[in-house]
Amino acid sequence: MDPVEPMAQDTGAAASDRPSRLSGGARQVTRALGRTVRATAPATATGGRRSSAAFQAFARRDGADASGLTRFIEMHTVQVAADSALTVSLAGTVFAMPTGQARGAVALFLLLTMAPFVLLAPFVGPILDRFRHGRRWAIGATLALRGFLCWVLAGAVTTESAWVFPLALACLVASRAYAVARASAIPRLLPDGMDLVTANSRIMIAGLIGMGIGGGLAGLLSRGGAEWSLRLAFAIYVVATVLSIRLPAQVDTAVTAETPRIRPPLRSLPEERLRHLPHRVLHALIIMGGARFLVGFLTLYLIFLTRENPIPGWSTPVLIGAAVVAAGLGNILGSLLGNTKVAPPPTPTLVLLGIAGVVSAIFAAFFYALWSLLLVSFVGGVYTQLGKLCLDSIIQAEVPESRHSRVFAWIETTLQLTWVAGGALAIVLPLEPTIGFGVTAFCLVISFVGAVRLRAQGSRLGVTSP
Repeated sequence: MDPVEPMAQDTGAAASDRPSRLSGGARQVTRALGRTVRATAPATATGGRRSSAAFQAFARRDGADASGLTRFIEMHTVQVAADSALTVSLAGTVFAMPTGQARGAVALFLLLTMAPFVLLAPFVGPILDRFRHGRRWAIGATLALRGFLCWVLAGAVTTESAWVFPLALACLVASRAYAVARASAIPRLLPDGMDLVTANSRIMIAGLIGMGIGGGLAGLLSRGGAEWSLRLAFAIYVVATVLSIRLPAQVDTAVTAETPRIRPPLRSLPEERLRHLPHRVLHALIIMGGARFLVGFLTLYLIFLTRENPIPGWSTPVLIGAAVVAAGLGNILGSLLGNTKVAPPPTPTLVLLGIAGVVSAIFAAFFYALWSLLLVSFVGGVYTQLGKLCLDSIIQAEVPESRHSRVFAWIETTLQLTWVAGGALAIVLPLEPTIGFGVTAFCLVISFVGAVRLRAQGSRLGVTSP
């Protein structure tokens, strides 16, 4: 008999029993859900405890706990979680870039990404150098400012205020200021027996963990509106601010006879800029600039190329998604390679990465297929992540501490310029893979040759470090 039939034949008396049957079914569902929660809660709690214990072991090993590096790793993890929540919140508002966007609009986007860096190099870096004796408070200020901006942004997004875009750019300025202050602080927390590449790598790995946690939580909350994920970012930034103030005292440069409380000018002097850096730093910067150039080019060119010149059998979303995954895996591998027991030597590693970038671009030019796009994206991910670790380590070792912040500010600005240059090239080049990737490979070769010649010149002059 059809089970629906008795329901159609219900009498009044039977109908009067229906609420009790329904409430009984609801009670059964509730009990089942309760049993499921009770059954899974211990496993979830156990998994959380194990993950926390594994993270603590990762952050504390090799003397990091004693030197204070562990606290910095924890603070940075929370900070990246907040940054990820902010990025997810703004993905559908300020920084959204649909694949059908015109090239002229993309060019405007590139110009806007440079706006915060106009302030970073000439002003923010020298200010942070002036406050290196209170570096913890400087770091905390960049976090507290972003927390405040996120709270204001939540209201602006709700009302669709015109202040959304200026507030988002202010967040980006504060974020880059934090990156500069962070790079300046790491050498002061270096444990005995740990090199700078390993320390920087460990912090980047912690950042990847924070990115996953913050981005995941923000993605869930953003379903109710961007304002909720922005309030989440605000809360996380508050926690990060507290953790920054509780960093070890050695983060600050002690005021001694050797390091007095100097007050350098609030603007970088010409003799303090890039051309006066050690040859080893300039060599590393040029090669790392190639990485940012390649990534900037790939970020935009693949969107246009896969739509206008698709690979047979593969849709544009699939190709873009696969390239993003490959780049992400490259980032992870680069971080892991930097965190090995014996970290790779920075300068030779950068040379190998530069060669790999050139080779991958050549393969993409002559063999336009899924595997070549995955290869160049993967190499770009490794090149960017491991190359930045090496560059930061060289700067931290070669540049006096009193100039760390302004040098890092100029470095970040220069790298952003190379990213924009790569994106601009992607806009103007024809959507033919042989031409696009061929021109990119040629630019990378020119950059690499210039870096090698600079390194050789520095060696002849005897001004580079061994």
